[in-house]
This record gives sequence, structure tokens and C-alpha cells, in this order.
Amino acid sequence: MGHGHSHGSHGVVEIGQRARTYLLGLLALFGVLAVAGLIWLWPSAAEMDGALTKITEAPGVTYEDATIATLVDGCESTIETPSGKAACITVTFDVTSGLDEGQQATMELTGANVHSGLRVGDDIEVVRVDTGDGIHYSFNGVNRLPVLITLAVLFVVAVLAVARLRGLMALVGLGVAAWILLGFMLPAIIAGKPGMAVALAGSTAIMFIVLYVAHGVSIRTSAALAGTLLGLAVTTALGAVAVQAARLSGFADENEYDLAQLAPAINFQDLLMVGIIIGGLGVLNDVTITQASAVWELRAAAPQWTRMKVFAAGMRIGRDHIASTIYTIVFAYAGSALTVLLMLYFISREPSSLFTMEMFAGEGVRTFASAIGLILSVPITTGIAAMTVGPAKVLAEGPRHGDDPEPAPEPTEA
Repeated sequence: MGHGHSHGSHGVVEIGQRARTYLLGLLALFGVLAVAGLIWLWPSAAEMDGALTKITEAPGVTYEDATIATLVDGCESTIETPSGKAACITVTFDVTSGLDEGQQATMELTGANVHSGLRVGDDIEVVRVDTGDGIHYSFNGVNRLPVLITLAVLFVVAVLAVARLRGLMALVGLGVAAWILLGFMLPAIIAGKPGMAVALAGSTAIMFIVLYVAHGVSIRTSAALAGTLLGLAVTTALGAVAVQAARLSGFADENEYDLAQLAPAINFQDLLMVGIIIGGLGVLNDVTITQASAVWELRAAAPQWTRMKVFAAGMRIGRDHIASTIYTIVFAYAGSALTVLLMLYFISREPSSLFTMEMFAGEGVRTFASAIGLILSVPITTGIAAMTVGPAKVLAEGPRHGDDPEPAPEPTEA
């Protein structure tokens, strides 16, 4: 069997031609299916217009920019909280846009807005309502764009400073992935296209672009990509079975009910599956790239090892990675559902019975399906990478000081 070559950090890694052919054939099949899915499922402008119910504002309602001039604890009817702090504050603000630009007005804030840490000089957005008896204002939100832009710039600077060209390529891949998500996947779901097909086609396209752009076109990256896609297939299949078996509707809170009124074509069971598939992409990518790189480095450092020995060593690395990544998945979902988890302490029913509720069961299915797909992607990717590298080689020279004195095994063919 012939062999190709790939350069690792410690030297040249031979590549098994037969395994490479199978790998590239598999990826070509996935790629063709993904492109066909994008063409078939991409929603037209007419489909989007028919599926969307635009939210329109009432006559006389506009959104204006303003700057806080003063903050005073208490309102005309002040309510004290148990901590003694005012549950209402009076805000005086200068209007900086619209018909009332340059004028000053006041409004009262209650509830969560009292605890948001508003300060004099903050840029805010207010709702201006022109009624028959005058102009009324209400608080709509804080202008958070400066903070978000600053964090985004710091993120880009950190990526470029540490990862340099590789980081730049990762940012390019991230931009393309965002375009596919926002330009194809979400519109297709709104238009009522089959959710799982949309998620698989879009996710496959994203992984092809992200992995090859960020990590370069190579057999090592291809092995990681194949492991990612197969792990994604496991996650999808398991999630689909679990969603049906658990009789999940996809309606966990009021957001789903609101969305159903605006986009009645959405299948919310499919939407739940799309969330499971997209949620597993990032972690799968991390694990598979690490495993493929580990196998390549092991083969470069120990060309005398059999593929089975390389696989076993790669799995030892993978087990450590699984242990740490499982924590990442669970804590990420726990953090996103922290408010829901806190409600467990205020309900008189047994906690175990609450996990049958949709809001808890949905998160459980999402977490376990992603975690199982992640776990199985480790041996899948490690196996693909181990089969792709060339067979063991007999070292021409004897073992050097500090090397394993074990005699090199005989070469084996894939």
C-alpha cells in the first residue's frame, strides 16, 4: 500500500493511502449532501414574507435616545423593600433625538430597572407615547453597544495576539458560520423547512468551513472533521429518539408561545432538535481537533508504534479530555438555566417530580444527548486518525538513551 506524507510538529507522518481514500470519499459524500441540502432548503424571499408576522408599533409610539441627568430614590408612591432600599426611583433625562430633542423629562422606574445600577450620564432608550393628553415616556433599556463593542474589540485583539494567523483564520471561519446561521438556518426554520434537515445541512457546511479555514486543509483536519460529523450524527439520532420518547413539545416557556404567534410555520419539536445540534457543534469541534492532533503527534514521536498502540495512547489523552469537557457541558447548561434551577427551592413538590416538566426535561435531553455524542466522538475520531496515519516502521538504529527499550513491533497494514 502506498503512503502519503504529512508534517507534524516532530517530523514527517506517513499517511495510509487506502484509509485516506476512504476518508476523503466519506467527506465528499457529506459535502455533497450538505450542498444539496442548502440548495433544497434555502428559503426564498416569498416564503419568508409569507412566514413572517412583523411586529408594528402603535400610532404615536417612537423610540428615542436620552441621557440620564439625575436619579432620585423614591417616587410619589414609594415602596420600601425588606432591605430598606427604595423599590422605585425617579429619573430625569435629556432627550437627545426625535421631535423632543433638547428637552428634559422625568419618569419613574420600578422592578428590575431599579437594581440595574443606572448612573447619571448613562445613555438610555425611552419610549415616547404621544397621547391626546400629552407626551408620556417610559424606560426601554440602556445603550449597551459601547460595552459590547469594547468587549468584541478586546476579544479580537486577544485572539490575534495569542493565536496570530491561526486566530485570524478562526475569526474568518466564525464570521462565515454566523452568516450561515443567520442567513440560512434561522430563516429556513421560520419558513417551516424540516428542522433536522436544516440543522444538519447548515452544521455540516459550518464545520467544513470552520475546520479547514482555522486549521488548514490536511488529512489531520479531515480526520477531525469526519469525527465531528459522525459525532453530530450520533447526537442527532439520540436527541431525536429522546425528544419523541419524552414527548417533548418544544414549548418550555413564554418565549416559545410568543414565537408561535409570530411564526406559525415553525415546528417546535424540530426547533428543540436544532438547538441540540447547534449546541453540540463547538464542543465536538474542540474534542475532535484535539484527538486528531494527539494521534498525529504520537505517530510523529513514535513511528515504531502500531496503529493500535497509537490508538490506545490517543484514547488515554481522550479520556482526560472527556472528563474535563463533560464538566464544561453540564455547567454551561446549568449556568444558562440558573433561574429555573433556583425555582426548585420554592416549589413544594418533590424535586424529582419536577424533572418531568418540559423546562427541566428539555434541558436534560439537550445535555445528555450532547454529552453522549461528545463522548462517542472521542473513540470515533481517534480511530479514524489512527487508521489514517501510516503503519509502524522498524527503526534503523537501536534505542537511544531514555527511549523505550521494547523492541519495535512488526509493521502492520491497515
